[in-house]
Parts: sequence; structure tokens; C-alpha cells
Amino acid sequence: MSKKLEKVLVIGGGGFMGSHTADALSKKGYEVSIFDKKPSRWLRSDQEMILGDYSEEIDLKNALKGVSLVYHFGAIADIAESKRDPFNTLYFNILGTVKILEAIKNTKVKRFLFASSMYVYSDLGSFYSVSKSSAESIIEAYGKEFGIDFTLMRYGSLYGSRSQDWNAIRDFVKQILKTKKLTYSGTGKEIREYINVEDAAELSVKLLDKKYANNAYTITGQQTIKVDDLFSILFEIIGMKRKVDFLDDNSRSEHYGLTPYRHKAKDAKKIVPTEFKDLGQGLLEIVEEVQVELDKSES
Repeated sequence: MSKKLEKVLVIGGGGFMGSHTADALSKKGYEVSIFDKKPSRWLRSDQEMILGDYSEEIDLKNALKGVSLVYHFGAIADIAESKRDPFNTLYFNILGTVKILEAIKNTKVKRFLFASSMYVYSDLGSFYSVSKSSAESIIEAYGKEFGIDFTLMRYGSLYGSRSQDWNAIRDFVKQILKTKKLTYSGTGKEIREYINVEDAAELSVKLLDKKYANNAYTITGQQTIKVDDLFSILFEIIGMKRKVDFLDDNSRSEHYGLTPYRHKAKDAKKIVPTEFKDLGQGLLEIVEEVQVELDKSES
């Protein structure tokens, strides 16, 4: 058996992006510990599960023993939830990040990799956007003052297996399978560059290279698609006649239309996969996964 590489702590490693990144790290030979409040549903046999709360100092201290690299995916990431619960969004996304930085500043951790969002470029995204932008500034300050090397990972529109119910594509698929139609708050003219979560995970591991330290990277796809065209593809894959109701309301007012970018001083380099999962194949996998879940819930 080959010798394991460095020990990596994946905070929030039981979630969507975190679990896929943890798997990609394990496949590369890293010694992976997943730190989360609940046991991961996707824990591999070669991964360690550490139960804890990243807002608790003692939990972090115990989890960081022997760790060389830290990924931080823990956050309130649903924009709608951030609007309903600004206090906890700001507490966990900002102060929680500060507590992690405090815990690692006097350790031998070589790099802190932070899961951020393309919404840092925007004045949309409600308290979620504010929390990610603020956390980024704090990370940069800790890097400057305490010599903590960091990498900011600004994810674009993610989709794929293990996604949360509020993930856009999963929501679209579930609506169609359950009701044979889709209700959407918007015009359908919105543009997205979807990236499959597995491709994003591979890029997240690639960023461990020293040349990516102390910088921000936009992690997004190479396949631009109009939301209305996405709906047509989904109905075709599922084998149903297209039926979409567009609602003229403001429930998606915190989501961007054609681009998340607004005039804000947030520089970053873009990193995309050289080989990536085809959107159609990725959508088919989501349809199959959601169908299995619905079948189980009805049985």
C-alpha cells in the first residue's frame, strides 16, 4: 500500500461540495479527516469522521491535531435562508471562519482553503454574499498579519449528486418528476455557466499546488446555457412534454440574471477543467438520483 500524503481536514466535509472534495482528496492519496456536526452519509472507508462544531474552540483544537491543510466548506449557503436568518448566517459564515483562523494561526497548517462564491462580485445574494465577501477580507488580513497561506475558491453554479434540495437544478428536476411541470420565478433568459460538482472538486484539489497560494480563483464551467434552454433539455431527458410557468415576482431578486459581476474591487483568476463532464450526462445522473429518492419516499 502506498504511503499517504499530508493530512487534510475538510470542515463541512459531509455536505455537497465538501464531500466531493474529500473524495477527490482521498483518491489522490491524502489522509482525509471530515469534520462536521453529523456523520457523513458518504464517508469512505479510508476517511476519518470527526464530529464537532467549528464555532467551538475545543472541537477545532482536537480536529486540527497533525493536520497540514484545511478546507473550509461549512456555511449557511442558501440565499433564501440567509434572508430569513441573517444573524446565524453572519455568525457562522463570518465569526465561524474567524474562529477557525484563530485555531490554526499557531499551528503547522500550511494552507487554508476557503469555499467562497461568485456572489462576492455582486451586490446581490443578500446576507450570504455579504458574509462571504467579509470572510474573504478577514482571511486576507490574517494571511498578512500571521503568515497564514490561503486560497479563496469562488464557486459558480454547481450541480450534481448529493446536492441540497434548494440547489437550482435539483429543484427543477424534482418539480418536473413530481408535478410534470415547472414553476420558475424569472424570465428564463438568465445565463449560467454550470459546473459539475465532481469537476469542481478536482479543481479544488488542484489548487493545493503552491503556485495557487494567496490568491482567489473563480471555479466555474465552460458550458454557458440560458435557463430556458436548460428547461427544454430537462423535459426532453425526462421524456415529458414541456410545461413551464414563469412567475413575475421578486422571489429570485437576490439571484443574478446574465452575470453576477457588479463594479466591485474583487480580483480573481478563473480556473476551469480541461476535461469536464458533459452537461447532458450530468443532468441525466441528477434525474436518476432524484427519481430513486422519490421512489423510496413513496414506498
